[in-house]
Amino acid sequence: MRISIQLSAEATDWADLVTYVVEAERLGVDICWVAEAWGCDAASPLGYLAAKTDRMLLGSGILQLGSRSPVLVAMTALTLARLSGNRFLLGLGASGPQVVEGLHGTPFAHPLGRMRETVEIIRQVFATGQARYDGEHFQLPLPGGDGKAIRLSQPPNPDIPIYLATLSPAMLRLTGAVADGWLGTSFVPEAASAYFEHLAAGAAKAGRDVGELDICQGAEVAFGDDVEEMAALRKPGLAFSLGGMGSGSRNFYNNAYARLGFADVAEKVQQLWLDGRRDEAAAAVPAEMVLATTLIGTEAMVRDRLRRWREAGVDTVRLYPAGDTLDERLATLARAIELVREVSA
Repeated sequence: MRISIQLSAEATDWADLVTYVVEAERLGVDICWVAEAWGCDAASPLGYLAAKTDRMLLGSGILQLGSRSPVLVAMTALTLARLSGNRFLLGLGASGPQVVEGLHGTPFAHPLGRMRETVEIIRQVFATGQARYDGEHFQLPLPGGDGKAIRLSQPPNPDIPIYLATLSPAMLRLTGAVADGWLGTSFVPEAASAYFEHLAAGAAKAGRDVGELDICQGAEVAFGDDVEEMAALRKPGLAFSLGGMGSGSRNFYNNAYARLGFADVAEKVQQLWLDGRRDEAAAAVPAEMVLATTLIGTEAMVRDRLRRWREAGVDTVRLYPAGDTLDERLATLARAIELVREVSA
């Protein structure tokens, strides 16, 4: 399994973040993904990190659908690929209505169709440097206007990989059909078929082998002997995913956990959260659910979970190392890297 890390650029001191990434590369990490939610954008940190690293691949994890036009996404990817010496991976995601509509002021409607058309336009620009497209959601150039199809002034690059961060069955099928990799989350290896069946179906319909897809799965990694306390500390975060990552009618994380076998818990926690009873929502998350979806516990427990990930079909692990300081995060990362290598061997 390849080893990657995930960053939120706003989550820590910038100098510490750069030191962390440079040291992660020295330790042997293969990929660094930079998140984009409602704080820092992903492209700016990636450009800076391209100048600070030599070997590590750098990926957007993710750029949000609706925050940029498809051609601007392609331009950004082409630019980052050039800056990094072709070390860039383009990760895209639909995000959700709260971010897309609340933050960017663009409609969240038809995310599946818009994602499909966005990928098609990006592929065209990567291959030819120009976009001519007549779709349901995008028309290039705009019909009835004065514009014409413009060729970019930077060279094409058809080899930039595209990863999709998806959870719903329809989006997973699209990922299997059109993407080079899947950025997964909310993962339980014992229930991996809830995702992989849809990825495989999409690949088969497109005449592809699902084995061509890089399965990149992420979770927090932490080591300790007091497993009960470690799980308790992480219940509020999982309650936020179940109750706060979306609206009462549309929460893709909640739906995903329901398909993974936690339907009753997901429904109860979401309702408590929406009612404003957030401490009760966190308390309603069982420790078993936390342990099933993370890489935390004793070294033996983390090793076993990584082994189950590998057996389920994960190609690339995406680690969120725990720690209150830079040194603690790096120590956790180094220990996790040893276990991934051991399991992979």
